[in-house]
Amino acid sequence: MTMPSPDISLPRGVSDFLPDAAAKIGFIEAKIRHVFELWGFRRIIPPKLEYEDVLTIGMGEELQGKTYRFDDRQTGRLLAFPPDITPQIARIVATRLSGWPLPHRISYSGRVLRQTEMQTGRSRELFQSGVELIGLDSPEADAEMITMAIEAMQNLGFDNFKIDLGQVEFCRGIMTASGLNGQPLRELQEAIARKDVSAVSKVLAASAVSEASRREISALPRLFGGRGVLDEAEQVVDNQRSRAALANLRQVLEILDIHGVSDHLTIDLGETRGLGYHTGITFEGFVSGLGEPVCSGGRYDNLTARYGFSAPATGFTFNVLSLLQALERRPEVEASTTRDFLLFNSRDDRREVLEVARLLRSRGYTAARDIIRREYDDSLAYARRMNIRSMLIIGDEACGEAYTAVRVRDGKRFKITKEMLLHENLVTIIEEN
Repeated sequence: MTMPSPDISLPRGVSDFLPDAAAKIGFIEAKIRHVFELWGFRRIIPPKLEYEDVLTIGMGEELQGKTYRFDDRQTGRLLAFPPDITPQIARIVATRLSGWPLPHRISYSGRVLRQTEMQTGRSRELFQSGVELIGLDSPEADAEMITMAIEAMQNLGFDNFKIDLGQVEFCRGIMTASGLNGQPLRELQEAIARKDVSAVSKVLAASAVSEASRREISALPRLFGGRGVLDEAEQVVDNQRSRAALANLRQVLEILDIHGVSDHLTIDLGETRGLGYHTGITFEGFVSGLGEPVCSGGRYDNLTARYGFSAPATGFTFNVLSLLQALERRPEVEASTTRDFLLFNSRDDRREVLEVARLLRSRGYTAARDIIRREYDDSLAYARRMNIRSMLIIGDEACGEAYTAVRVRDGKRFKITKEMLLHENLVTIIEEN
């Protein structure tokens, strides 16, 4: 009786990342991490599992609904895979770092899991790479986050990108002054987020709000663009909460001018994302060709207090898989998947080939020895499949004392001496010869 083959497929919404994709992800993360380090941020590595009730303290309803939970046989408590890293950072700061001096400049990079609807086809995995600046309540701290995001995107090679700035207190002030709540308020926020002027008018027509509130709310869908939006907003709003938010946004913009990054900025005062979480400046980064943000962040001054340590905070995170989608065809990202040398030994004695491999690695080159004894053509095919740029033949009798370098992409060969192995641009010489 033939036994049925086991189902060894992956769950929907998760992926294996093979060497080329993994190399590209590593390249992107390294570029981002370099910027974080230049700004003085230090990496921490939070756990992949937490107690569900502890995570819930730092999450809103939306994230709670996307959390994977399961029983812990050891304790009987529910465990969870974190759907976001920021609540973990808040817990760590409130518990493990509470006695340290402020501010905390923390960076992180890791994978999180989120429940998704099966029909959407969206990945359940997110690769997050971000920072949290905890302990500073100042426009300069907000400007630092935005500038870092811009510098990281520049470091990745983007030139056609924008950072959309918002200020949730501006929207919050208008909503609070209107007196709306419940379903009308939710419908209004959704309509404003879509920039749906007719839907906003429909909600207002069915609601009893003052003329001043009607004027403020009606303006929200169109308050986006350049800095002129701030002047227009000041002409529209009367409530002090929104006017204080505009003043804060102007302060941040003045500092961003000093950083020299203002050309990448747009303003959206009708941004309602994060009204239940953020407490001030918010921002999202967009690149050409992608309809969703590659990074997002903002101020969240109330999160660490949920864990018993009250401190102002701001931060942002990159969606690394979105960056991969935008960057993976770029030459510098493609180049990250290559390796330098495959060493092919024609002699019975392995001593020389191992010495050459050690020499190449000491010069910073990657060098893999083809330990399997096979024909030259088979080794060359292997090098091509493994994305290795050059093959080095040791013991080619036709070359005497020299070695033979092979350019893998086209099989072109030429002699090199042992002294040439010390050349700092050896791979380039072989590639361009």
